[in-house]
Amino acid sequence: MGQNQSNIPGAPGGGKKDDGKKKEKKWEQPLPTRVGKKKKKGQMRSTSCLRLKLLKNERIKDFLLLEEEFVQNQERLKPQDEKNQEERSRVDELRGTPMNVGSLEEIIDDDHAIISSVGGTEYYVSIMSYVDKDLLEPSGSILLHHKNLAVVGVLADDADPMVSVMKLEKAPTESYADVGGLDQQIQEIKEAVELPLTHPELYEEMGIKPPKGVILFGPPGTGKTLLAKAVANQTSATFLRVVGSELIQKYLGEGPKLVRELFRVAEENAPSIVFIDEIDAVGTKRYDSNSGGEREIQRTMLELLNQLDGFDSRGDVKVIMATNRIDSLDPALIRPGRIDRKIEFPLPDIKTKRRIFNIHTSRMTLGDDVNFEDFIMAKDDLSGADVKAICTEAGLLALRERRMKVVGEDFKKAKEKVLYRKNEGTPEGLYI
Repeated sequence: MGQNQSNIPGAPGGGKKDDGKKKEKKWEQPLPTRVGKKKKKGQMRSTSCLRLKLLKNERIKDFLLLEEEFVQNQERLKPQDEKNQEERSRVDELRGTPMNVGSLEEIIDDDHAIISSVGGTEYYVSIMSYVDKDLLEPSGSILLHHKNLAVVGVLADDADPMVSVMKLEKAPTESYADVGGLDQQIQEIKEAVELPLTHPELYEEMGIKPPKGVILFGPPGTGKTLLAKAVANQTSATFLRVVGSELIQKYLGEGPKLVRELFRVAEENAPSIVFIDEIDAVGTKRYDSNSGGEREIQRTMLELLNQLDGFDSRGDVKVIMATNRIDSLDPALIRPGRIDRKIEFPLPDIKTKRRIFNIHTSRMTLGDDVNFEDFIMAKDDLSGADVKAICTEAGLLALRERRMKVVGEDFKKAKEKVLYRKNEGTPEGLYI
């Protein structure tokens, strides 16, 4: 009875036995999380295509930007690459075969010559076929192979830098009109220097040779250098000016070499004029001396003598010298054949003084009491430079007092000051 009750459905304790396991929950579809309407398949496909197109365009833009940046970098690095290439070529040249420098003594034929090395030893060597034979000259500098001493090149002789400085690039502003009262000297220097360069046919018709050079001598301040400046202003020839003391060099043989370079440059730029100021610094009389410096000065003068009247013709090269001590010059320097014309510059006379005063006071504002006749007729030995100094000093005295007009008292004070400075420390009768 008890068993039947236990089997009755709904009765307590009835039904299937509980096996202790929980019943598994049935899977249910999750709720949709999308907000809005659901997109159709065609619409989703078009959106993905649009995204691909945008991505492709962005990649193309990035590629173009990268390509442009690459081109810019290449252009920026191009000069640096050229510089590196030049440096590499220099290194290759330095790594190349070294060459010796020698002197060409004599050319035997087209393929052989006699050269001398630095030590003075002479060799009979061959000339390479690629060397320009027209550039080979005796005593010229050449390049030699380091083993067999064959001639492999010609070393061009550049002009000495000191000679390049001596060449006058800009003409002076002084002209013949600024040289007062030296009409005879101007005429003589025109006949000796300008006329042979501009009209050489006149001398050929006369059957004479034009003068090779002139020397200007006289007391200081009489217009020697001023006249040389006027010649440089008036002529179109190449003008080389040098002071005699510049030809005196420190090392042995440098002075004669500089003289040779000076005349070589003058010949290359012919027609030309060589002006040597203060020639007494190098052209003094020769005498026996144990001093090496004196002997070097004499060797420089001997080279100058050779250049003035040697075997080589000077052609269209004229020489102008200036000195205020012609009595100290060597007779071989001023003999006819080397220096054919001697032009003296004396102290100015009355007419010349008047002309010089007018030149230097032409731009000055003068007072009514200024009278130059008192200065002109005075017995003082005034040179042209003294007259210029008096006019300049008078202008400075007027400027000191804030006056733009120069009066006669300024000229009197200026003359006293200039004469005092001139006579101070000068032995009396030196230039008589």
